[in-house]
Amino acid sequence: MRPTPPREEPLRVMPWWLVLVGLLVAALLGWLVLDWLLGEADRAAQPDTRATLRIDAIRTGLTVVAGTGGGLALLLAARRQWIGERAQRHQEAVAAQDQAHRERVQAHAEAVAEAGQHHQERQAEAAEHDAAERRLTELYTSAVALLGNDNAAVRLGGLHALERLGQDNPAQRETIVAVLCAYLRMPAPEDDTRESEVRRTAQRVLTRHLRADDDAYWPGVRLDLTGARLDGFDATGCTLDDADLTGAVCAGTTSLVGATVRGRLALGATFADLACDDLRGDAEILLDRARITGRVSFDRADLAGGLSCRHATVARASFRGVTFHRTASFDAARFTDSATFREAVFLSGVSMDHATFTGYAGFRQTRFADLALFRWTEFGDQTWFERTRFEGAANFGRARFHGPVTFDGATFARRPLVDQARATAAGSHVWPEGTTVAPLDDDWLLLTGP
Repeated sequence: MRPTPPREEPLRVMPWWLVLVGLLVAALLGWLVLDWLLGEADRAAQPDTRATLRIDAIRTGLTVVAGTGGGLALLLAARRQWIGERAQRHQEAVAAQDQAHRERVQAHAEAVAEAGQHHQERQAEAAEHDAAERRLTELYTSAVALLGNDNAAVRLGGLHALERLGQDNPAQRETIVAVLCAYLRMPAPEDDTRESEVRRTAQRVLTRHLRADDDAYWPGVRLDLTGARLDGFDATGCTLDDADLTGAVCAGTTSLVGATVRGRLALGATFADLACDDLRGDAEILLDRARITGRVSFDRADLAGGLSCRHATVARASFRGVTFHRTASFDAARFTDSATFREAVFLSGVSMDHATFTGYAGFRQTRFADLALFRWTEFGDQTWFERTRFEGAANFGRARFHGPVTFDGATFARRPLVDQARATAAGSHVWPEGTTVAPLDDDWLLLTGP
């Protein structure tokens, strides 16, 4: 806020009569002094002395008059000096006001010019943005239209056009990925080799941009492949965020080898083979109700999130050397051929209640750091818990062992619960120390605790 300049009083003009009065006062004062001095001189006795005194009296009177006039002259000079100084200050104030006004006018003009320039720039940017958006829309529309063409070669061109559009325009990647996933979710004609090639190309376009060590990486991409038909889906080394394959039908080998998974990985699909070796990440992995007709492998995986395989059906399963950081559930899962958990580490609880192992079930050198539940579990031809470590509670209540069982070298922090568990009477078994085994009939043995 600008300071308020001091208010100046209006300058008054000295009236002419004031100068006349001053002169009269000077003359009157001189006459009075002269009259007084002459009166004093006339009192002298000697004529010579009286004459001398009269001359001195006249001289003194004139001096008083001259002094008074000089005083008045000095007063007038001082007033002229004050008036001159005040006039100079007034001129300086007026000049400063004029300069401030010119500066304000200049600043206003510059502000108006700058605002106009910014407005023009915004208009130019808006026009350029609109043109770019129209161009992107046209390219996107054209590429999507190519995907609907009856010619497989044209559809391949549409896929590559979408990929190029996404590579050049990061803001469009989410939409393009959604379109590719939607294309894979659409019903595919049977025995159409050309369409199969188009779909495999769409899969490669997706996975090509999911590798974080590649310059073409598209971060934050989410795959919605629910109900899709996939053929040899290869996400080896990819980074997956919230990928969903629920209900998908996956022919060939689906590979997530060396992948990094985050968020949620839903694999409740039908697979011929599923390879997840060396998988890493904190994603919650869901294989609930998955159907794997061939082999599933998680060898050496490091699963920081939970794993759920409830009601899954698997032919051959391999979890060699897997580290489970959180609770794993295989409740009601069916392993129709073989399953191995050799050297796996369950740092949290694991539940295999009501699971079925038709063939080989191997838990050699497996470490259970917490609760291990095998209640009502059906074990098939061979069951191996050789040199297995149970560091928490282990419960085999009402489990059934249809073939040879060995707990040779197994260690238990607590005595395992085996009440009402049954084992076939045929074959040799090695039970945990303290387990009571009694014949139930000709075919079965009944296990009870101490």
